[in-house]
Amino acid sequence: MTKGARGTSSWRLRTAMAAAVAGMLAVSSCAQFDDAASTPFTPEPTFDSGPGFGPLDPPTSTTTPSAPAVPPGPCVDPDPAVIATCLDTTGGLVALPDGNSALVTERRTGRILRVAPETEPVEIASIPVDGSGDGGLLDIALSPTFGEDRLMYAYITTPVDNRVVRIAAGDAPKDVFTGIPRGATGNGGALEFVSPTALAVLTGNTGNPAAANDPASLAGKLLEVPLPAPGTAPAPSVTLSGIGTAGDVCLDPIGNLWVTDRTELEDRLQRVGSDGSVGTGPAWTWPERPGVAGCAAAPDGVAVSLSNGKALAVLSTDPGSGAVTAAPAVTLEDRYGMLGAASAGPDGRLWVATVNKSGGEPGPNDDRVVRIEFPAGGGGFD
Repeated sequence: MTKGARGTSSWRLRTAMAAAVAGMLAVSSCAQFDDAASTPFTPEPTFDSGPGFGPLDPPTSTTTPSAPAVPPGPCVDPDPAVIATCLDTTGGLVALPDGNSALVTERRTGRILRVAPETEPVEIASIPVDGSGDGGLLDIALSPTFGEDRLMYAYITTPVDNRVVRIAAGDAPKDVFTGIPRGATGNGGALEFVSPTALAVLTGNTGNPAAANDPASLAGKLLEVPLPAPGTAPAPSVTLSGIGTAGDVCLDPIGNLWVTDRTELEDRLQRVGSDGSVGTGPAWTWPERPGVAGCAAAPDGVAVSLSNGKALAVLSTDPGSGAVTAAPAVTLEDRYGMLGAASAGPDGRLWVATVNKSGGEPGPNDDRVVRIEFPAGGGGFD
């Protein structure tokens, strides 16, 4: 698909935008929106405008914290890479600009939690969602100006649809993009800012592969959605069709957008170039269908979490073009169980959340958030 001039320029803005977000100085302001621009939620969501939305202190250390000096037990994990334990099954995950904390969502409960080493998770917000099947609070993204406005965007399932909402501390969620079909399964979705004013929105096929190739349906697509002015409806453009069970979407430092999804025949990693080009086929496929989920991209590699495979796949890429140059290296195999969302931190480390309570075999400490160095095989985050 060929993008117009606006689309092309928006994709080229992403690298500069990502660098700006990572370097922001956090302040404690928050934004409000015109209530007429959204549909009310019932029951009313709750928010905590305290620690989670206060100043983001710089990290006190750039090394993995030492193991806690307590014996293992429920909700106490001796693994120094484990940042948070005893969560409900997770949905989205995004590292915060401070480099030492992240936001993780609980898919079924609708809670957004701030997690950091050697601290208890702090609930930032709780949003009513329909967590039945594979729906719920599925992904979260930070505003490109998060340091100033503290805005978050979430992909959620409601009783009538899947949609994108905007969240500000102390305010009810505001609809950004509604009417994405929902089904008994296939409701997965993901978000990534591709410019300061546009979101990439990945939608699942709702268990209906035909819908993914239907131009009249929003299901099974990678969309570019401009952020609307209050009271207006955005007009999305379609970047990719034929998406199966949506996995994740992530941006690399040179402006390529990576997409993971699962089809009836194979799991896939697809690349959308910084100029909007989509190529002639997937960048990599997994005929064995290990359950590709979250992704995070480095200058010379992409990490893809595997839920059914209970591992992390790392694909080397060319730093100039972004093309995959070698077969995936597999790491963390069977160490944490089923892996879901992934996010690259501004310090170059990788955050991953588990989904063992979503069809796996959860242990007493599940579900968990883990932070590791970017594994060998895909390089590091520079």
